[in-house]
Amino acid sequence: MSRIFQVLTLNKISATGLKRLPTGRYVTANDIAQPDAIMVRSHNMHEMDIPASVLAIARAGAGTNNVPVNLMSARGVPVFNAPGANANAVKELVITGMLLASRNIVPALNFTSVLRGEDEVLHKLVEDGKKQFAGTELRGRTLGVVGLGAIGRLVADAALGLGMQVIGFDPEITVDAAWGLSSQVKKAHSIEDLLKHSDFVTLHVPLLDATRDLIDEKRVSVMKAGAVLLNFSRDAIVNEDAVVAGLNSKHLRCYVCDFPSNKTLGNERIIALPHLGASTAEAEENCAVMVAEQLREYLEHGNISNTVNFPNVTMPRESAFRVAIANANVPNMLGQISSALAEAGINIHNMTNKSRGDMAYTLVDTDSALPSKLIAHLAAIPGVLVVRDLPLEKEA
Repeated sequence: MSRIFQVLTLNKISATGLKRLPTGRYVTANDIAQPDAIMVRSHNMHEMDIPASVLAIARAGAGTNNVPVNLMSARGVPVFNAPGANANAVKELVITGMLLASRNIVPALNFTSVLRGEDEVLHKLVEDGKKQFAGTELRGRTLGVVGLGAIGRLVADAALGLGMQVIGFDPEITVDAAWGLSSQVKKAHSIEDLLKHSDFVTLHVPLLDATRDLIDEKRVSVMKAGAVLLNFSRDAIVNEDAVVAGLNSKHLRCYVCDFPSNKTLGNERIIALPHLGASTAEAEENCAVMVAEQLREYLEHGNISNTVNFPNVTMPRESAFRVAIANANVPNMLGQISSALAEAGINIHNMTNKSRGDMAYTLVDTDSALPSKLIAHLAAIPGVLVVRDLPLEKEA
């Protein structure tokens, strides 16, 4: 009989995504006490007691700041995410933010919202008042893109399509990302180089220790006079005190962000949106579908793709018998695993192993089933965090 996996949903997850988990093998609900996995969007998991039964966490979005990743790594639990699934939604909002700032749309809307009188009076008020909202066009301006991942590349392409010049900076850019980047995007040699030459600067980097306060007082001072700063990544990437000071001195023209705070509200030079970056039906659906498929591959076959704490490890099944092992990245682990299987008379049909930082992960296909005593022996090897027996099961 096939195992039924219990999946706890901490937020409302797109029904299209949940359909990727077939009802014959999965139960999804928001009140499961001992789940095999958790699907989450924005719920703060740092404040919850995560059951020991949890084998995986799937974050239906790109960032995982609301998930205790280090704790899960110590347990041998992968944390999946959906990089790029919401990229188009964020790209469109970044372009919207540039237009809102360049054309003074927000103060113009505020102006018209309080107009009163007969049409003839209104027309005169509009004609007299519109001059104060005259803006600038994006065409010919320079956009600096910090971070050239899935979102940054789409923003760069869209800006080029609008006739803008684009400068990019990303010291961690991958080979695949570089291949997908337009040759028209000029490379900045440093973030300061980018800031100095950009009329608009948009940030698309994850929140890490290295990126916290990435835009601080010193870097604000380097920015081009009259520049617009856009932040649709994470609030702490920007030092709000430094930006507010830059706005008050009129060195910066505008700050457009997705993270309202007491320091930003009420400032006429700040456009603060209510975290709308991925808030489209399409983005929520794309994220849910992506993580649901990743979660199913891991639970049923042990394959891993797109986690923030494990290496990507996938291996086509050539046998009905498979074991997945998560362990600390220490010497002689593969030797101990292979020796244990050999001593038990188990022939290895196929095997793959990869590491990522302190974490390593191994998939082993065997020609025969692994007895429970052998599973226990593997789990007892020092440094082994999780051992999962994954016999191939027929669909329910």
